[in-house]
Amino acid sequence: MFLFFLPQSADMSAASNLRSEDQFLCSICLDVFTDPVSTPCGHNFCQTCISQHWDMNQSCQCPMCKETFSTRPQLRVNTFISEMVAQFRREKAEGVQVFTALMESVERRLKELMKEIEDKQETTEKQAEGLIKDLEQEISELMERSSEVEQLSRSEDHLHLLQSFSSLKAAPPTKDWTEVRVHPPSYEGTVGRAVAQLEETVWKPMKKKQFEAELQRVQQHEVDVTLDPDTAHPELILSDDGKQVYHSDVRKKLPDNPERFSLCANVLGEQSFSSGRFYFEVQVKGKTDWDLGVATESINRKGGMTLRPQYGFWIVVLRNGNEYIAGASPPVRLCLHPGPEKVGVFVDYEEGLVSFYDVGAAALIYSFTGCSFTHKLHPYFSPSPNFGGKNSAPLIICPVNQTESIND
Repeated sequence: MFLFFLPQSADMSAASNLRSEDQFLCSICLDVFTDPVSTPCGHNFCQTCISQHWDMNQSCQCPMCKETFSTRPQLRVNTFISEMVAQFRREKAEGVQVFTALMESVERRLKELMKEIEDKQETTEKQAEGLIKDLEQEISELMERSSEVEQLSRSEDHLHLLQSFSSLKAAPPTKDWTEVRVHPPSYEGTVGRAVAQLEETVWKPMKKKQFEAELQRVQQHEVDVTLDPDTAHPELILSDDGKQVYHSDVRKKLPDNPERFSLCANVLGEQSFSSGRFYFEVQVKGKTDWDLGVATESINRKGGMTLRPQYGFWIVVLRNGNEYIAGASPPVRLCLHPGPEKVGVFVDYEEGLVSFYDVGAAALIYSFTGCSFTHKLHPYFSPSPNFGGKNSAPLIICPVNQTESIND
């Protein structure tokens, strides 16, 4: 495989492509759709809102594009939008529950934190009070000795003076005050630990739940993908069911038809897509190198390739066992530890979106957004060279299992 780009050191946080509430608002009542219906011009409204709007006007005109209908259209509930609205309402309710639980957790932790700070402050104050008492006692003793020395200095009995001075000298201070320190409580460390605990117990589980819900949504657009043997490079071995591919060291004698990759060890899916949404999953377990994604039908198949969107490729690759790269412009290094064992690929043709998921971790790997598709798209696969058996594991197109357990 030839890659004509140099990966740069850049981390990128892949943001989820969540639906906003604006997509589900009726333009008449400005509220979430209730029994959404579509007009012949393609705009959507609540059934009651558009009916009342037409009842109050002499003509049946679309409030959005102002198209006028000669006869009143027969409206039917848009089941797709209705299902999306119902799902949105459920997610919104779940979001409120999660937020409420989060606030309760934060409040509890803040109370614990304040109690911890108060206890530390009380301990420090008691420590300081004890040191002050010891210091006052030390000062009192020193003042007594100073008074004795002053009295002895006036004495004319030199023998008594020497004996008394030796006695005073033999009594050292009770404490070395140069080593005494009163350490105030470290609120910074306490707060830091509290924030870290909140992130571990609240934020991470909530974020994981969010990505799990997103993955389940895109999995609903699963398509049956099989490998196209007419496109496969001569050194690739495809399974009889068209679901597995790996690289061999033997170049088979195959016709050099226009569809076949002749230089790079790639293969396309038989299925093509020019609209809508589609999703498929591929097992990459045990591999050190691979390419996955989608490519346009018009890509170059007879020479070296530049794996970037402007050349018809939207892919993520693995190199050297642990180097994950998104083939953007410029390429983006991805931090994936551990790496995925199964990768999900989702495409929204009209939205111009290509997203990659770590299925086992229910995590978003990377998203290409704002894409402009003008040709048919095919699933794209490269198992990469086997490197003397080190990368001999196959790429396996797997059926989607939405009940699959998520790794902790």
